[in-house]
Amino acid sequence: MSRISVRNWISSIADRGRELLDLPLSTPQDSYRPLANLCRDLVSQKGEARGTALAREVVRMWENLPATDHLKFFEMMQNDFSAKRDAVIKAADAYKADPTEANLAVLTLASEPARQELLRRINMAPGGTRAIVDMREALIDLLKTNRHLEPLNADMQHLLMSWFNRGFLELRHIDWDTSAAILEKLIRYEAVHEIKGWDDLRRRLAQDRKCFAFFHPAIPDDPLIFVEVALVHGLADSVQALLEPEIDIEAKTRANTAIFYSISNCQEGLKGISFGNFLIKQVVEELKREFPQLTVFATLSPIPGFMGWLRTRQKSKADDADQAAIVLDTMSNDDWINDPERTEALKRPAMQLCARYLSQGQRGKSPLDPTARFHLGNGARLERLNWLGDISTKGLRQSGGIMVNYAYRLDEIERNHEALVNDGKIAASRSVLQLAGN
Repeated sequence: MSRISVRNWISSIADRGRELLDLPLSTPQDSYRPLANLCRDLVSQKGEARGTALAREVVRMWENLPATDHLKFFEMMQNDFSAKRDAVIKAADAYKADPTEANLAVLTLASEPARQELLRRINMAPGGTRAIVDMREALIDLLKTNRHLEPLNADMQHLLMSWFNRGFLELRHIDWDTSAAILEKLIRYEAVHEIKGWDDLRRRLAQDRKCFAFFHPAIPDDPLIFVEVALVHGLADSVQALLEPEIDIEAKTRANTAIFYSISNCQEGLKGISFGNFLIKQVVEELKREFPQLTVFATLSPIPGFMGWLRTRQKSKADDADQAAIVLDTMSNDDWINDPERTEALKRPAMQLCARYLSQGQRGKSPLDPTARFHLGNGARLERLNWLGDISTKGLRQSGGIMVNYAYRLDEIERNHEALVNDGKIAASRSVLQLAGN
């Protein structure tokens, strides 16, 4: 049965259920209370048609709920749909007295909050998955000042991780023939290097470029994450060069390197659910099939935590605190990029500090820099630093204009990943280690 047929079938069930429910066609505007009452009815409902109809009404009312009522709605979900305390205590006491698998199953069932079942039932509705992703996006925004909602967030993340696991995802090649609705979303979602309109997007989808995205069957027209790839010869060292309008018409036969220069997560409601590691590895396989001459797979990545780390370093008692202070002072105004003498004087100390940050900066066993944490955690190697790799305002202010290549050497990925996870060892090239003073 096709995806469209399944959606139509679910909608027809919901339509039949609505006839049994005598539900209003308009949404009351007074508060979140009608939606809360519908949620209670949904959890208690046994019939499939009624349940699907109720779930669709919950989705509709959520979509019309004023943002000012979101907090009260989430507090209701957390407080009114928690696990039953007495049942949990009784099951825990039984398991403590007799720790059998049967008693453990009873305890597991008793300790599951009713809000998980509520979310599963909302997910039955047409558009239910999209609504839950949007709910979590709103919840994440509220968490900044309402940390007491963390249990609800944990339950939503738990369910979404199951529903959005790799087995359900579809990899699609995005090109200029892809629907305009999806292409518009790429422009909006691009988080690393802004896409400046349709001409810029068309350049990024030219014959020497590739773009791939993951989609979920419940949200078929909205990408979850996408990656932009440049086909080049040798490691790229400047993102401005990659974004130049000239097209290399010989890249399909001449290029030996695939450069991943932008990876953008699209759904804030899926924060904490990792797709990027699967995406890169599957895209590598796709590229190897289409372009067997490719031998190098690497990134050209920003270093978003570098300037913040420099400010912390400046205030520390580290041996290079004075060096960090000089670099920060010189970079305090973006005009330094237009002064060849200052640019040359900055190069070595800034590159040394950056190499230390990337190869030595860790919290526990994890790299400090979020982009490094992602790529090194996937098994890549810290390959090369590139001075003035990104001279955009954003690049200067977050990375001091420096970019880094992370290399995905297919025969080393698993070994690098294991070394980092188990021993906190960062895989780095000799040139980076020498620059860092190792």
